Amino acid sequence: MSASIEAHATPLLSPRATAPKALRTGADYLRSLDDGRAVFIDGEQVKNVTTHPALREAARSAARLFDIASDPAMEERMTFVSPTTGNRVLRAYQIPRTHADLKAKRLASETWSESTFGMMGRTPDHVAGFFCGYAAVPEVFAAGGAPFADNVVSYYEHLRENHLWATYAIVPPQVDRSKPAHKQSDPTLYAGVVKETDGGIVIAGAQQLATAGLYSDVLYLSCIHPLQPGDENYAIGVAIPMNAPGLRLYPRRPFAVQAENGFDHPLTSRFDESDCFVVLKDVFVPWEHVFIYRNLEVCRDQWWKTPSHSYGNLQAQARYAAKLRFMLGLAMRMNEATGNAAVPPVMVQMGELAALASIVETMLEAQELKATIDEKGVVWPSKTALYAVMALQSEINPKMVDMVREMTGAAMITMPSSLKDLDSAVTGPDIERYMASGISSARDRIALMRLAWDFFGSEFGNRHQQYEKFYGGASFLVKQNMYRNYDFARACKLVDSALALSTTPLANS
Repeated sequence: MSASIEAHATPLLSPRATAPKALRTGADYLRSLDDGRAVFIDGEQVKNVTTHPALREAARSAARLFDIASDPAMEERMTFVSPTTGNRVLRAYQIPRTHADLKAKRLASETWSESTFGMMGRTPDHVAGFFCGYAAVPEVFAAGGAPFADNVVSYYEHLRENHLWATYAIVPPQVDRSKPAHKQSDPTLYAGVVKETDGGIVIAGAQQLATAGLYSDVLYLSCIHPLQPGDENYAIGVAIPMNAPGLRLYPRRPFAVQAENGFDHPLTSRFDESDCFVVLKDVFVPWEHVFIYRNLEVCRDQWWKTPSHSYGNLQAQARYAAKLRFMLGLAMRMNEATGNAAVPPVMVQMGELAALASIVETMLEAQELKATIDEKGVVWPSKTALYAVMALQSEINPKMVDMVREMTGAAMITMPSSLKDLDSAVTGPDIERYMASGISSARDRIALMRLAWDFFGSEFGNRHQQYEKFYGGASFLVKQNMYRNYDFARACKLVDSALALSTTPLANS
């Protein structure tokens, strides 16, 4: 498996786009999904994700993101001028050079996040942030050979100029976590290199969790888990088109399959982005799409010695802040519907919820305000601000959900069985009479409570609670990131100064 980097010193690079290219529209995007990608549900291959009843509405929600970005009225918010072609390209692919650039990226992510109410996490701006980080510090990849740095910059430009959506699978499957990759019962259980050719490499195995993979254009396959000597075949970073031969996507059971209508399931039916398990059956990757090759150090350093992790999670926290904003709006509307909004204990709980949501939002903005600029003029968001909020996310989210559940009592579950009860001549009059609120009709109140249940109590809603709990990885790992980035030296210096007082005589001694 060992390969000579010099043997591939001049790989074929993806051509840098130079021709003018219009921004991608939602219609363009939907057409592109009919490309033969291998998505399997219930043992059968999905013919087209844009027409499958469990997938099509989320595809349309994703298409609306591209329509927002291509709207001339949103040009400044959602796009910037490409430094190589002069074309308008997605703001998500901007490498920030000033604090204002970083704020602009955050505002673009906020716009997309609010359009999905924070319910779609792996929108096109997430992994775009990682590629921005890679292209900003390509020398990290050059440590494995100069061509790999050229490849990653060229591919970043390819994504940027063509307005593409990349997602990633960067965690090995949970087969036997007691053993490293190369000591698994089968060496091809984890995604890794099985063959090298003059034209590229062949990858076999599995990787998780490609959230929104079936809606994306490109898979970035790598590993964020610690690897050890002997794991070199798995220490890779490659880009693979979603319709590549041998690439299979196995989404978990789509929640939208049980959403009979948009009234009873307003979120489930529209925003289930699908978490996909990825299987690779001898997938060929040309050298120009290889950025890391059998290199443990580069595979590790891509996350921490570039601003990739910070850029990607700036988007993630913008999305989470939007979701919390939506949660507080839901709680307030439910309190208003039940007549509890002005009750002092409810006001206290709402104040606590607002405080927690404001912490997330303020720490998001602090990533910009405390950002630093390196010697190359690249802006790095504050890691302390990022990891502080990420470290608490798994504790804040369930606390907030439980508080809203407590406030609303039985309001979300004392609902009719479905929209049909409202529309029935037999049951409709009862529903209209007894399920109205003091400020709204029964239909409007039920619509609100259905929305709340879809967010807090449905299977889709519970997936989101699990998602937020483990979003940044295991809590202890995120807290270790916080530990590594906090200024303990400054804190300890204060203690040392206080200890020095013990040897300093008081003025009247």
